[in-house]
Amino acid sequence: MGTRELLEQALKLDPTERLELVDRVLHSLDRPDPAIDSVWIEEAERRLNAYRAGKVRGISAEDVVGPF
Repeated sequence: MGTRELLEQALKLDPTERLELVDRVLHSLDRPDPAIDSVWIEEAERRLNAYRAGKVRGISAEDVVGPF
């Protein structure tokens, strides 16, 4: 069964079943990757150390996303 046929079948499901299908497909794509996690941990530590050493300034949440 190809993608088009699969989509046609999926669109025939009731909304609850479609939501469950979408949720399962998305979760199948969201698998942790230890190598990527390690790189992000190192980057977060590097940024935190730079902030603590005064090499970079923090930006307020309001400046980033606007007023709350």
